[in-house]
Amino acid sequence: MKNIRNFCIIAHIDHGKSTLADRIIEFTDTLSKHDMKNQLLDNMDLERERGITIKSHPIKINYDNNGDLYNLNLIDTPGHVDFTYEVSRSMAACEGAILIVDAAQGVEAQTVSNAFLAIEANLTIIPVLNKIDIPNIDIEDAERQLIDLLGCNKSDIIHCSAKDGLGTEEVLRAVVDKIPAPTTKDSVSRGLIFDSFYDQYRGVVAYLRMFDGSISKGHHAEYFSNNFSHEIIEVGDLKLNRVQRKSLDAGDVGYAIINTKNVDQLKVGDTLTIKESKAETPLPGYKDIKPMVFSGLYPVDSQDYQDLRTSLEKLKLNDSSLEFTPNTSHALGFGFRCGFLGPLHMEIVQERLEREFDMNLITTSPNVRYKIMMNDDSFFELENPSEMPDTGSIKEIYEPYIRAEIITPSEFIGPIMKICVSKRGEYKSTNYLSKDKVQLIFNMPLGEIIYEFFEKLKASSKGYATLDYELIDDKPGKLSKLDVKIAGEVVDALSIIIHKEKAYKSGSELCKKLKKLIPRHQFEVPIQAAVGNKIVSRETVRALRKNVTAKCYGGDITRKRKLLEKQKEGKKRMKKIGVVDLPQEAFLAILNLDEE
Repeated sequence: MKNIRNFCIIAHIDHGKSTLADRIIEFTDTLSKHDMKNQLLDNMDLERERGITIKSHPIKINYDNNGDLYNLNLIDTPGHVDFTYEVSRSMAACEGAILIVDAAQGVEAQTVSNAFLAIEANLTIIPVLNKIDIPNIDIEDAERQLIDLLGCNKSDIIHCSAKDGLGTEEVLRAVVDKIPAPTTKDSVSRGLIFDSFYDQYRGVVAYLRMFDGSISKGHHAEYFSNNFSHEIIEVGDLKLNRVQRKSLDAGDVGYAIINTKNVDQLKVGDTLTIKESKAETPLPGYKDIKPMVFSGLYPVDSQDYQDLRTSLEKLKLNDSSLEFTPNTSHALGFGFRCGFLGPLHMEIVQERLEREFDMNLITTSPNVRYKIMMNDDSFFELENPSEMPDTGSIKEIYEPYIRAEIITPSEFIGPIMKICVSKRGEYKSTNYLSKDKVQLIFNMPLGEIIYEFFEKLKASSKGYATLDYELIDDKPGKLSKLDVKIAGEVVDALSIIIHKEKAYKSGSELCKKLKKLIPRHQFEVPIQAAVGNKIVSRETVRALRKNVTAKCYGGDITRKRKLLEKQKEGKKRMKKIGVVDLPQEAFLAILNLDEE
């Protein structure tokens, strides 16, 4: 155990985590040059296309340090705020963390957030200043920001260039010298399940950090969250692929293939023990995380409902922060109401369902969870706007607020403040991190930032501003439900909860947007936005009209009139029984309402 080191790499998005992981793998000859490629650990097409890490990726590395052979278990983590839960789970499997800061960008929002997570987890932090080969950068300023954040000495900061491999050896030496070896407290077997996924050929694969004892093939796994017991059919190390070995011992990070294909029988954060050497108390695990953004997912073909359920269960095994419950919509039929950690998390889950499970989905616009106080002072939580009770029975509506931390160059303070105020943000403070870098603190409604806030923030700051946020509390607000009626019918999937001051403007914008998106039919399609019983806006999709008089080449005018009257009667009949086709874009129209 004294030659084992477990560590993760943490940083703000795009500061070079995956690139440094590539250089470490390359330097230690873990893989042949033939197998090496950029973003090696990002094994999803989606990660490689977007250039971001979505999932934590563990890999075992052997490192020869002056004749001593060390086993290093490295976990590459995501940098985006929506995937903070992935980072915190990875930290529970480690004793140390490499904190990377881009020398050109300095300390950013997620740098601060991840550093605090590492401190809370009692990890040894190794500060690394990356991209030092970029011309015209202020290394001293970046070092000063790191020292202020961590309280470390200047001599503790390692300079490196992950792109060129400069400083990789110093990073590895620091991992061996500074990060403590794992320790064991008990002779019984206990392992923390920090991740898992479903292999269609082998079944459920759990990623484990063994804290006590050992497990091997043939043992019977048991858990603390349920009464299931399964035979372990394989254990091993996580290299680029799974490498089988005899046993996983205390201090090791590896995988265990469990003899079950029922994905709901395993829970990430649970403690795995074995019948042959059973533990009585579980490991601390993780705090349950609450989703912040909700959206409906419905199969285009209602016969795919069961397939969608199975796909969501398999995806939840790999992404434990996803939550879903069955839901029925009058407009869209049977589907699921899903909870996500943020807008990007929602987008990634939808894409993974379509790519990895071949699902054809209709997605409704996202919303947040509200607390409704009724006239009798009772409370209930509302996740779906279509389930909101009558206005007369509601005393107060509480919406969730976040503490938003925006770090930006000082020249962009004006435009960013304007955006935050337009989103009902309450200004709290401005803190100068250096002479030209500033931290802005706002309290804002979470419901306002899920619609294009991040995109506007990036556009107004030329891509330099960074956002991190945390949920603080619920506050009462002047909110109302905006319904959309199409051809006289309320489409529940298009209902949204909105601030009363914005109801008319948003209703008008939404109707105009839907008018462009809904295709023309053989009959007129009225589109109305309503707050309660009051219609606040209306647009009409004009009817397609066949030229029924084209075959009349003369004769009495009454011939043409007769044909036109017959067509008019047909249109009336069609309006009564006509079904309006709504494209997928219509359900996401609220996402890009122009508020300028």
